[in-house]
Amino acid sequence: MVVYLQVNNLTKTFGDLILFRNISFGISEGQRIALIAQNGSGKTTLLNILSGKEDYDHGEIVFRQGIRVGYLEQDPQFPQEHTVLEACFHTGDETVRVIAEYEKAMASDDQEKLESLFLRMEQLQAWDYEHKIKQILTQLKITDFNQKIRELSGGQLKRVALANVLIQEPDLLILDEPTNHLDLEMTEWLEDYLKKNNRALLMVTHDRYFLDRVCNEILEIDNKQLYQYKGNYSYYLEKKQERMESQAAEMETAQNLYKKELEWMRRQPQARATKAKARKDAFYHLEDKVKTSFRNEQVNLGVQASYIGSKIFEAEHVYKSFGDLKILEDFNYTFSRYEKMGIIGNNGTGKSTFIKILLGEIQPDKGIIDIGETVRFGYYSQDGLQFDGQMKVIDVIRDIAEEISLGNGKKLSASQFLQHFLFTPETQYNYVYKLSGGEKRRLYLCSILIKNPNFLVLDEPTNDLDIVTLNVLEEYLKDFKGCVIVISHDRYFMDKVVDHLLVFKGNAEIKDFPGNYTDYRDWKEECEKEEKKSLSVKTENIDKNNSKPVREKANNKLTFKEKREFDSLGIEIEELEKEKRELEVSLNSGNLSSDVLIRTSTRMGEIMELIEEKTFRWLELSEKEG
Repeated sequence: MVVYLQVNNLTKTFGDLILFRNISFGISEGQRIALIAQNGSGKTTLLNILSGKEDYDHGEIVFRQGIRVGYLEQDPQFPQEHTVLEACFHTGDETVRVIAEYEKAMASDDQEKLESLFLRMEQLQAWDYEHKIKQILTQLKITDFNQKIRELSGGQLKRVALANVLIQEPDLLILDEPTNHLDLEMTEWLEDYLKKNNRALLMVTHDRYFLDRVCNEILEIDNKQLYQYKGNYSYYLEKKQERMESQAAEMETAQNLYKKELEWMRRQPQARATKAKARKDAFYHLEDKVKTSFRNEQVNLGVQASYIGSKIFEAEHVYKSFGDLKILEDFNYTFSRYEKMGIIGNNGTGKSTFIKILLGEIQPDKGIIDIGETVRFGYYSQDGLQFDGQMKVIDVIRDIAEEISLGNGKKLSASQFLQHFLFTPETQYNYVYKLSGGEKRRLYLCSILIKNPNFLVLDEPTNDLDIVTLNVLEEYLKDFKGCVIVISHDRYFMDKVVDHLLVFKGNAEIKDFPGNYTDYRDWKEECEKEEKKSLSVKTENIDKNNSKPVREKANNKLTFKEKREFDSLGIEIEELEKEKRELEVSLNSGNLSSDVLIRTSTRMGEIMELIEEKTFRWLELSEKEG
């Protein structure tokens, strides 16, 4: 097997903080490796080191000569004034450099250089590069190639960055949180793409279903050391449990031995000290081992939520629309005590608007949302992360509450609560600006939970949180004595936390589904199979009853002009659908002025008419095509 990358005895520190020490691993052709570690343990730092964006203290990094490496950063950056297509050419890739040189030579009419570059263009197959870019952008649902980067949403920007990496067709893909900001459809597309592709892969992700289905090996950074597991995520969980049990047994043995040695040391006369120096040295080594903290990361935090009555919220005949875009239409729902609901749906279908109506940030057009008097919301939003970087972690939480109730008169201090969410006593006295992005997200989560709400509304809580923290949060929510609404694209998280779903399908169509995401996906697949089967039977019956001769059917085939129109309509409809989704996002934001709102609503009506008209014509032609 061809080795693409070999890392030997790599160490990285920031001042007194050691991220990892003397770690070694290799990546070979066909290996698909996931890197797992707690936030702040150096996952992104390690990827940045491998990509050459950060230095390291000592060690050795050796790439196979001539290997092509593609790196997707967690927060990709492009020039704001570039278009989508220009951004895809804004890369250090050799093919792009040769294309740029060729165009420069063409402009200067440098015939000698053109000849050498022509051969290089042939070798790199660069002539159809732009076509490849457009093809993969379209697969990622990006069809407006001239849209400015500054106008893109977080999800669109991530997809452009992803396209930028995949277009290069690297031998080794390095991906940092590739599913962040991607919806379920795009996550499943990427999952399928990587499974079918034989490229080597090193990836950091919190999406455990994605990890389990794509990767065949796990690397874990724990306590500054690297552990290797030759299997997927399910295998890793098994083997890590065995490792933890082994370490726990070893620790218990060491503690028993330490007690005996401590008794011996206390009895040891000073006169005989020199004769037992070796044993004393062994004792001090053992003492260090016993004092090394061994974290049990599966924390059970049975916090007593503040009292919540039997009345939670009732929605009665609620309507909400923006121009022709319907979000809610005669929506009725009674939320039950201790209910845990998941909300899923494509962007622009009204999920965020629904949450904001519930929280009172947006008013419905008609109808009533009646909130119970005892309800105390805790809202985790995507844009709610605002801390003073010069504050210490512990002070951020103490400014909110000094303690939290566990019930039965028991309480946890702010420091103890932070420890449950994996902030060590040392980290608690760090300044906020020193925290990693994931650690800041974890602190934001703690700042909400310490308020002891009884109704949690979590909007994409899994973005930027590591798997260890997600496990702690899942255990917390499982035992949470209150209500929960979760909007998330993390399928694993949804399966563990929610007991039923509201599925936003768009145009005010909302399905209440009794079950988790996997249940819904299985049900949806069965429905699609039945629909295809029914359509197949219907087609067969039509063919059997068709009295027209076969020759006449052949004469109904599309003309050349109609064929071109048919192909063109497919592209036009896709572009209109894309514009419609973007308008829906704008209308759902609640940030538009009245003038812009009117113009956007008017355009939405025009778009819907065009889609209907072109779809009808497309169906007309598709019948002849069939």
